[in-house]
Amino acid sequence: MHPLHIQRLISLPYFILGGWCLLAPGMVEQLTIAPDYQVLNTTSAVLIGCFGAQAVLGGLFIWFSQWRRTTFLIYALALLPFFWFNYWFVFEVPVFSRWLALDLAANAGMLALSLWGWRTMASDDPTTAKSTHQ
Repeated sequence: MHPLHIQRLISLPYFILGGWCLLAPGMVEQLTIAPDYQVLNTTSAVLIGCFGAQAVLGGLFIWFSQWRRTTFLIYALALLPFFWFNYWFVFEVPVFSRWLALDLAANAGMLALSLWGWRTMASDDPTTAKSTHQ
């Protein structure tokens, strides 16, 4: 698969989950936030909607940017703290419901795609290509 296609697959969770937050913030709050932490008012809807708008914006940047091999690697490394976040706020301080598994799955998928993109671009990187000169 071409690295551009991998990059665009990475952007999809931002469009899907971010779009969900933007278009249905009340549903997102009801499903993903534990009942003890739900506010379910206009302010919480605005905050979740803003989060979704930022995610969609991030998806647009990922979709339309020109990624290099280093970009895939840095993006993979930048995803790692999100796994701690998912674990902590689902199991240690249960602010989120098990629906946050959607975020965990998206992060795992984006991590795998990032590493795939990084590896795929190695063949295009002249500094890692083997010399054919004798």
